[in-house]
Amino acid sequence: MKIRYFKKTTLAMMLPISICLASVTACAREANVVLPAPTLNETVTSHHEVIVLSGGCFWGIQGVFQHVKGVTNAVSGYAGGKSSTAQYEVVSGGASGHAESVQVEFDPQQVSLGELLRIYFSVAHDPTELNRQGPDSGTQYRSAIWYSNADQQKVAQAYIAQLDKTGLFHDRIVTQINPLKAFYPAEDYHQNYLTLHPGSPYIAINDQPKIDNLKRLYPTDYRTNPVLVEQ
Repeated sequence: MKIRYFKKTTLAMMLPISICLASVTACAREANVVLPAPTLNETVTSHHEVIVLSGGCFWGIQGVFQHVKGVTNAVSGYAGGKSSTAQYEVVSGGASGHAESVQVEFDPQQVSLGELLRIYFSVAHDPTELNRQGPDSGTQYRSAIWYSNADQQKVAQAYIAQLDKTGLFHDRIVTQINPLKAFYPAEDYHQNYLTLHPGSPYIAINDQPKIDNLKRLYPTDYRTNPVLVEQ
């Protein structure tokens, strides 16, 4: 756990928290506007679906989706590399091929894939940052959607094209769209990290603003009590 803390230490983290929180856009660059709903969405055929999302440190991504109604589980882990390298110490080196990711299980009859992507592109991360997110840099922090079926792929591709035309982002979206070959859950101490460590400077500066924006921008999707990973 200390490896993670020191790896995350930056000049911004060493400043008083009040200073950073006074300028959220400099510390956590998630969008501060409600994005338009996707014009293309999935046809609902079941009560259970899975998609894997990457967008910087998995602590924040997991925390956001744990607070979304209709999400039944959100697990931090790794996607994009081999099983032999799905270990935090290896992934942190940046050469494993993995991205820190979150496997989101949801009931599409309660929350659509399109709505999850709307939250993903607005409050969960900045999709215009290439191979980095906030204070963290490296391909392990890349923005990526790992789809489970062809419908998810079409919805994600169509929504990115739709958003790029809106002009709401300061640059083009660089999110990769890849087929999900495998997902590897992260070590236990990474699960529920935002909930268990609210006083962490990294969480307070970079991730708590995402939860606040979720509640403010998408109040009908927000739930107060997060769905936690059982350990």
